[in-house]
Amino acid sequence: MNWSKWIRQLHRWLSIIFTVTVIANFAAMAMGPPPAWIVYSPLIPLFLLLFSGLYMFVLPYAAGRRGEPAGERTGSA
Repeated sequence: MNWSKWIRQLHRWLSIIFTVTVIANFAAMAMGPPPAWIVYSPLIPLFLLLFSGLYMFVLPYAAGRRGEPAGERTGSA
């Protein structure tokens, strides 16, 4: 597994973790004032999603600058 595929897989798992923490946050708020660690728990995966998403956003531009053909830049999903 190359670096780009690893980042994509990490991004997918982080999005699942982020979704679960947001759902847990809403469930805790429905039961009353939640503790601070529940309120701030979505921030960790959110920041990691930011960095992995920015990496995936810049990747095609960086590959184009290196002169790789378009087929090698996109890869398979």
